[in-house]
Amino acid sequence: MFNELPFKKPEVKGLKILILVLIMLPGAVNSQDTLFLTCSSAIEIALGESYSSRSFEIDKQAMQYYFSYYKAMFKPRLDLNLFAPSWLETVTEIQQADGLPVYNSTGSLQVGGDLRFTYVLPTGGNLYLSTNPFRQNYSTVLASNNSTLKNDLFNSQFTLNFTQPIFTKNKLRENLYEAEYRYQKSEHYYTRAQMDIVYDVTAEFYALYHNKKQVEIALEKLTNSEESFRIARLKLEGGRIAQGDVMSAEVSVAQNKAAYLKAINEMQNEEDRFKQLIGLDLDQKIGIVTNLEYMPVLIDVQRATDEALKNRLEIKETEMDINLLKIEVDRAKRLREFQGNISAYYDLTGISTLGEGTTSQLFRSSLDNIQDRPPNRGIALTLSVPIYDWGRGSSKVKQAKLNLQSKELYKEDQEVTIRREVREIIRSVTESSEQLNIHQKNLDLARQTYKINQIRFENGDISNQDLTREQEILATIQLDYLNAFIGYQLSINNLKRKTMWDFENNKSYVVDSELKGN
Repeated sequence: MFNELPFKKPEVKGLKILILVLIMLPGAVNSQDTLFLTCSSAIEIALGESYSSRSFEIDKQAMQYYFSYYKAMFKPRLDLNLFAPSWLETVTEIQQADGLPVYNSTGSLQVGGDLRFTYVLPTGGNLYLSTNPFRQNYSTVLASNNSTLKNDLFNSQFTLNFTQPIFTKNKLRENLYEAEYRYQKSEHYYTRAQMDIVYDVTAEFYALYHNKKQVEIALEKLTNSEESFRIARLKLEGGRIAQGDVMSAEVSVAQNKAAYLKAINEMQNEEDRFKQLIGLDLDQKIGIVTNLEYMPVLIDVQRATDEALKNRLEIKETEMDINLLKIEVDRAKRLREFQGNISAYYDLTGISTLGEGTTSQLFRSSLDNIQDRPPNRGIALTLSVPIYDWGRGSSKVKQAKLNLQSKELYKEDQEVTIRREVREIIRSVTESSEQLNIHQKNLDLARQTYKINQIRFENGDISNQDLTREQEILATIQLDYLNAFIGYQLSINNLKRKTMWDFENNKSYVVDSELKGN
């Protein structure tokens, strides 16, 4: 394969690799400081550490808490409100029948609280029990004689209250369904985002590998041009070559040095982009490990299409959108629908009659008063009957229905788009596989041809310019093979992303809306 066919003798290749490591990893004298990555390990790091993965995970967790909030709406609540104390002094106007009004100064000091237990009914109503005990000290300064009146009381109140909407949909459960659909959409989007990360990391991994190979090729061209220049000088000394050929060989060395430095800079830039993509520190030294061998994958077009239609999360997300739009239609209908509400309460209230005393005495007095005072109670049925709104309600309903119809139409077109995409990707995989086979044969032939031309140059049968052209041809064929290999890998990964199915291992990537993993 590509990385198994050397340009030179083994000892030269080993020296070149050492030079590459020292150049591409500045200051790397300890291999333990270098993180060697395969494509799979880079994907694993990116799925846990990259900005994209962590951002999508946070968004998913936010929607999970959004869903949990609406689930908790069906659970009981216990609330406590305290006023400790509530103090007020003000001036009160008192009207007199036979004279001008007088102004009394009144004061109030209240200490107490409100404890309420609310039980949410599955039908969307509420049943709550509350108690509101408080002590209150009243004082009034009479303007007529400047005397002060005081009164201390304790209020004990126990209330049972019930409310239930009727003739309408359960809004509490409807909100729960909406939250659940939105949470499921976030899960599907998270899984799709993971597959996109897998594809993007694969593309960047091979882009970095491509740049590193370009550095190797540039170094190989530089080494070959230096060797050609050395041989040209020896031939000049023996009178077997013209001075112009030597100068041409020297120019080739200078050009190849510049190209080599440019390749290193491009490779380092790509390496920084790759580190940022997968979530590594920019100062982390990395090495790329890969194998350019491949096994052709047999793909059944019908199976790929079926799996895509079954697994593609975009379809499931569209179905969630349809369900959400159905909820919007119901809400639009309720703007002008017949509604009702039943409410009832039963209240026990006791007020102390002592006028003064300790808190304990006043509290017991209020409890005694509960037995003497009849309970407060009531029940009410309220109805809301829409008469005429000049088309406002019906317009809202029609708008919601048309939005729903548009999304259903989009789903139909989406399924056709998915079938078309799968067919196109399969053609791309087949084409990439054929191109890879062709480039493999071209690469083998180009290497053999270059070795023959090297021997011919040493024998004086061809000029330095001819050998340089052969170097360029070999470098181009090497990159053509690498580009074909990368194109094939990206086509396979794109097929996985678009079908959510691994044809190499015959398994699905979707299990309970989670990425099964690479």
